[in-house]
Amino acid sequence: MTPRRISILGATGSIGSSTLDLIRRQRDAWQVVVLTANCQAADLAKLAREFGAELAVVADETCLPALRDALAGSGIASAGGAEALVEAAARPVDLTVSAIVGCAGLAPTMAAIEQGRTVALANKEALVSAGTVMMAAIARHGTTLLPTDSEHNAIFQCLAGNDLAHVRSITLTASGGPFRDWTAQQLAAATPAQAVKHPNWSMGTKISVDSATMFNKGLELIEAHYLFPVGLEKLRIVIHPQSVVHSMVEYRDGSTLAQLGPSDMRVPIASCLAWPSRMETPCAPLDLAALGQLTFCAPDEDRFPATRLCREAVEAGAGAPAALNAANEEAVAAFLAGKLRFTDIAVMVDQVLNRYAPPAPESLADVMAIDTETRAMARAAMELV
Repeated sequence: MTPRRISILGATGSIGSSTLDLIRRQRDAWQVVVLTANCQAADLAKLAREFGAELAVVADETCLPALRDALAGSGIASAGGAEALVEAAARPVDLTVSAIVGCAGLAPTMAAIEQGRTVALANKEALVSAGTVMMAAIARHGTTLLPTDSEHNAIFQCLAGNDLAHVRSITLTASGGPFRDWTAQQLAAATPAQAVKHPNWSMGTKISVDSATMFNKGLELIEAHYLFPVGLEKLRIVIHPQSVVHSMVEYRDGSTLAQLGPSDMRVPIASCLAWPSRMETPCAPLDLAALGQLTFCAPDEDRFPATRLCREAVEAGAGAPAALNAANEEAVAAFLAGKLRFTDIAVMVDQVLNRYAPPAPESLADVMAIDTETRAMARAAMELV
């Protein structure tokens, strides 16, 4: 069979590394076209050489000289900067894995969507900030969108072959993060080092903090609103500490379908790589007897108001989700830098949303304008804390 052409945007991150691990096990099935990173020139060059990529791109143009030096003599092309990233994402391939963290991934993801092929989306900010714009582009270009987040991929699998009109509810599960049993007083004193230690998943710094605040689940609720348009009132969140059940779909006949699997991102990524088929992964099979029990409880929005704020942003509509995402990114960065308390992350997001009601974006440029203005407001607000 002819190898499938694949580009991985965010190749050195956790999603990119897991994707390449699976490709490494089926080298003859894939032709790696583009690999990108922010500024990890040495790591990116090593991966580009290993997988015979056609092009390696660093988003931070100042890292391009180091990338060129690391690729010297390889015949692999290199480029740097935001424009080069978008041009790379626009290269025709069979599958693009979009795993760039934050709003930096918006323009490259849109460029991949506009090719009308298949995009495996792991950049949740893309749909949170630009859901209406992006879903319209997907419909316009006939692009196949495969959700890569474990929760959305689980929903995607549970919906296979079924009609959305038959869905009674969709439940996203959340581990609750490292602080799920902490008191309000303990949360106020939580440190960045504690926040990034997720109990179940190996993830990047920003998403780990989002998991600790529950903003990650709130952002996933917004994503689900766009991906699976059953109505916001049918989307639910439940705390499931074991992270074995990744999401559930209840149908009108009372049947509930759930997708279970290990806490390993290679499972949902494999689902996207092989779709509509299946592929082998190195993940150990579930041993339910060894697990003993699976537990569930309702989220506590008093201690973790992030999910409430995200739901309210969807209800407000217009540019509120984009503003929420930008404010959260700024607040998380301030927390990681030691400039903001953990519990103030949600407070700052709430304050910004109360002051700013941007209009509905009609283009990616509108989304970026909202993002820029929100960040400026968030930084100004944090200077007063």
